[in-house]
Amino acid sequence: MSTKKSTPDLILMIATFTLLAIGLIMVYSASAVWADYKFQDSFFFAKRQMLFAGVGIVAMFFIMNVNYWTWRTWAKVLLIVCFVLLIAVLIPGVGNVRNGSRSWIGVGAFSIQPSEFMKLAMIAFLAKFLSENQKLITSFKKGLIPSLGLVFLAFGLIMLQPDLGTGTVMVGTCVVMILVAGARISHFAIFGLLGVAGFVALVISAPYRIKRITSFLDPWQDPLGSGFQIIQSLYAIGPGGLFGLGLGQSRQKFFYLPEPQTDFIFAILAEELGFIGGSFILLLFALLLWRGIRIALGAPDLFGSFLAVGIIAMVAIQVMINIGVVTGLMPVTGITLPFLSYGGSSLTLMLMAIGVLLNISRYARY
Repeated sequence: MSTKKSTPDLILMIATFTLLAIGLIMVYSASAVWADYKFQDSFFFAKRQMLFAGVGIVAMFFIMNVNYWTWRTWAKVLLIVCFVLLIAVLIPGVGNVRNGSRSWIGVGAFSIQPSEFMKLAMIAFLAKFLSENQKLITSFKKGLIPSLGLVFLAFGLIMLQPDLGTGTVMVGTCVVMILVAGARISHFAIFGLLGVAGFVALVISAPYRIKRITSFLDPWQDPLGSGFQIIQSLYAIGPGGLFGLGLGQSRQKFFYLPEPQTDFIFAILAEELGFIGGSFILLLFALLLWRGIRIALGAPDLFGSFLAVGIIAMVAIQVMINIGVVTGLMPVTGITLPFLSYGGSSLTLMLMAIGVLLNISRYARY
């Protein structure tokens, strides 16, 4: 392993902190009206997000200074812990139900979402498995089935909550990692057919998912029901124009777009900061992904490369799904926008993941 660098990747760090700062501002702007109505405190969500950000930053700097090989050593233990939490969250009285999903475990006044942390644990374990068994990944029985079998076991537990969005991000991330490791495309064709069949079954099994699909194709079929969120999101983005209505001047946050500080925060951002503001956010994400790819290519070993690829794939997939949903290009799935959306587990997890990337960058050769 190469000599430790004196500093981590500063460009990656700057992009991350810029996104985080904009996110804190937008969480307040998007949530102030709803927070004042519901909690008589317009700063309710903003204060909690600042607390989550503080915890996440501390975790990021701590992890940034811990050799990334530690993740290889503890990958199996972390995965088992996350599996236990995924099972525990399904137990009535242990898991908390919000918006129809039993996805949270309460901890005092706050709660954690085990499925979020499963994403990082699965990335670490899969990076360990692929780095130790790369020659076997071209084998359908010895390489592909064991790796994907574990992924779909976790996906099944996540779907019992149910949380299709988080499960989709996790599966998509792992598929990217396995493909990068050298798996055969022909083998994925088999799983692809099974995946399509499974997705159809999941959609048919829950009527609300069918409504989401049809509303995505034509939200005006049910403008006050399944198509409501998409329509209100587009009503926010459209008037934003080139420069936006101005920070804090959103109209859709006045009880039109439900809880705009979470999954649809990009719609409020586009309404207030316009095409320019939205494009700047996308450029920051592109910058972050570019630095992550460079770190993956320059990592001194296979484990570091696969770990970096998994983290970058997770961020990229989550951004694409969120922006796709907000702009009406994809069905509503309930996915946060990394570093911007309100949410403690999601924000903390993302900052921890960036901490891992920053540590790998200290050893990368580029």
